[in-house]
Amino acid sequence: MTDTTERPRSRRPADPDASRMTLVEHLTELRSRLVKSVIALSIATIAAFVFFEPILAFLQRPFCDLPANLRFPPDGGDCQLYVTGILDQFVIRMRVAIMTGAVVSAPVWLWQLWQFVTPGLHQRERRWAVPFVASSIVLFAAGGVFAYYTLDNGLQFLLGVGGEGITSILTVDKYLGFVSLMLLAFGVSFEFPLLMLFLNIVGVTPTAKLRRWRRGMYFGLCVFAAVITPSQDPMTFLLMWVPLVLSYEFVILFGRIRDRMRRGRDTESTDQWSDDEVSPL
Repeated sequence: MTDTTERPRSRRPADPDASRMTLVEHLTELRSRLVKSVIALSIATIAAFVFFEPILAFLQRPFCDLPANLRFPPDGGDCQLYVTGILDQFVIRMRVAIMTGAVVSAPVWLWQLWQFVTPGLHQRERRWAVPFVASSIVLFAAGGVFAYYTLDNGLQFLLGVGGEGITSILTVDKYLGFVSLMLLAFGVSFEFPLLMLFLNIVGVTPTAKLRRWRRGMYFGLCVFAAVITPSQDPMTFLLMWVPLVLSYEFVILFGRIRDRMRRGRDTESTDQWSDDEVSPL
C-alpha cells in the first residue's frame, strides 16, 4: 500500500556559492552602479551650474553679515569677492557646481554603493550597517549646518585680528576654500560619536574603559578641535570641542544602558530554569 501522506519538505539553506558572482559579473555590476552615480552627479552638477548665483549668495551670506569695516571697501558698500584671473570666474562656477552636485546627489551614489556592497554582507552585518550608514549621512550634514552658522565667528576673528588699519580683500577661491574646510572639518568631527559607538558595540572599547579614559579623551578632543579648526579662533574651537565632549558622554550613557539591558537578558535566561531542571544546553 502506497503511503500518500505528504511529507514535509526539508528546508535546507541555499548554497552560498550559488549567490556568488564571477569577476566579469562583479565588474558589470560595478559599471552599472558607476554609470547611475555619474548620471545623478551630472544632472545635479548641471542644475547647480545653472543656479550658481543663488548658491554663491548662500555661501557668501556669512561674509556679507560681517561689519562693514571688516570688508572691502570699508566704507559700507556692497560685499564683494574678487578674482584675479581671466578664467577664475568660470573655474569658480564649475567648482561650486561640482561641490553642490556631489552633495545633492549623495543619496543616489551612496545608495548605489550600498547596493554594490550589500551582497557580500551577512544578515547581521546588514542589520547594523543600514542605521550606521544613515546616521553617518545625518551627522555629516548636521556638522555642515553647524559649521555654516559658525562661519561668521571665524571670519570676524580672522579678518579683524590685525586691527583697524588693515582691511582684507578676499578672492573667491580663498573664501570658498575656507568655507569648504570649515564644512569638512565639522562634518568629519561630527562622525566621532558614531565611531565610538561602533567600537563600543563590537566590544573594542567597553563602557568601563570609556569611563576610565574620560580625562584623557577630553584632552585629546581639545587638541583635535584646536588642530582641525581652520579659523583657530576661540569661539569656533569651543563650538567644536563642546559637542565632541557631549557626544562622548552620550556614548558612555548608551553603553551603560546597553550593558544593563544585556545583564537583564542574561539574568532572565538563567532564571527560567529551576535547580532540578535540565536546560537545553
